[in-house]
Amino acid sequence: MSMDIKQIQDLIKFVAKSGVNEVSIEESDFKITIKTSHEPTYVTATLPAPVAAPLPQAAAAPVATDSVQQPTAGKAEEASNYITIKSPMIGTFYRSPSPDKPAFVNVGDEITSGKVVCIVEAMKLFNEIESEVSGKIVKVLVDDAQPVEYDQPLFLVEPK
Repeated sequence: MSMDIKQIQDLIKFVAKSGVNEVSIEESDFKITIKTSHEPTYVTATLPAPVAAPLPQAAAAPVATDSVQQPTAGKAEEASNYITIKSPMIGTFYRSPSPDKPAFVNVGDEITSGKVVCIVEAMKLFNEIESEVSGKIVKVLVDDAQPVEYDQPLFLVEPK
């Protein structure tokens, strides 16, 4: 007996409504264990090693200039120093732990390695996404409550 994703989702909903804390099903070709609690279930995910990603010229932060223009090469070099925090999974992106709470991080915030920057919800599991870098949030690339794909850029960080 194998289960498709719809059957698994229905089973999760049924278990959550029933008030049972844990259900385990084991067959010869698969095993599934569903654990519930009254609190939302949080899983901490660690992102892959940060990769410097170039910032598109159109999205570069405006640079205050005096009467002298900075060379374009300097701007491109500066933009390439940003690090992208990417989604480690497919799910729904949330900037705060709940609608009535403030966002984990905003543009301009200083972050450190291990700081929770957002939540990606997948199949009713709320996965806290931690930063692996220290720096300053330069840009939030996804709107709150939007679906995200695996490896989709979420934040741009200017490293310390």
